[in-house]
Amino acid sequence: MNAKMVASVDGMMAFETSTRTDVGRVRKLNEDSLLALPESGLWVVADGMGGHTAGDFASQTIVAQMKTIGLPTGAMDLRARFMDRLTKANARIHAHAAEIGQKTIGATVVGLLIQQDHFACIWSGDSRIYRMRGRKLTRVTRDHTEVQALLDAGSITAEQAEAWPRKNVITRAIGVTDLPECDMVEGKLADGDVFLLCSDGLTEYFDDSELADVLYEGVDFPLEGMCAHLVGTALARGGKDNVSVVMVRCQQLDLPGFAVDGDYPELRGLQ
Repeated sequence: MNAKMVASVDGMMAFETSTRTDVGRVRKLNEDSLLALPESGLWVVADGMGGHTAGDFASQTIVAQMKTIGLPTGAMDLRARFMDRLTKANARIHAHAAEIGQKTIGATVVGLLIQQDHFACIWSGDSRIYRMRGRKLTRVTRDHTEVQALLDAGSITAEQAEAWPRKNVITRAIGVTDLPECDMVEGKLADGDVFLLCSDGLTEYFDDSELADVLYEGVDFPLEGMCAHLVGTALARGGKDNVSVVMVRCQQLDLPGFAVDGDYPELRGLQ
């Protein structure tokens, strides 16, 4: 998708958005699904699992529901609409698994929600959202994986985690439980914030330090080029999985109430 600037409905800001997805060099089917609705203040990456067409069904079901989200009246309304659509997608995926007699069908999901000068990141699974602010890259989400739980408990070191045999085992996904199990982090936007949403097909080949370098070096360039570079590099390094990225740059439209030069609260939610 070519990047372009789209103003928000409230007129407070404009968004440059670019997306890119690739099946990779090993898989025959792309089970990732993407959505960019800058007019609604919503961006989504869903990464399906379950094999064959099941994972594809799960991720596409999530995106299909999100496409109906419409134009929210504010941050709370957008969040409510997002969770309503996610709950409906969860039920549809759960029912489809029963229909075809398959135990595990689901999809990870990350959603970036922006209204006025507020953003929220909602996720389930190991797809991620990063925020680049100035020279600092922050991993906003925390993976719902077995290895992350062990790291959080202090049971293994970061070095051990890299070689952990079950590092890709996820502990949450949409469609595998009766209701969606998600976490959320929220905060205030600053002019120039850049968000990266991605599936694990990207982060398999990039650590956070290298991502920070790429995003900082590309700060003055169109997002389309950065998306192409990130996906192309993942493919060159093996491309064992589907690779998907969504990038969003936020630009202030000279209205009061917008955070600038560090005048913003810390992220609220998981830390």
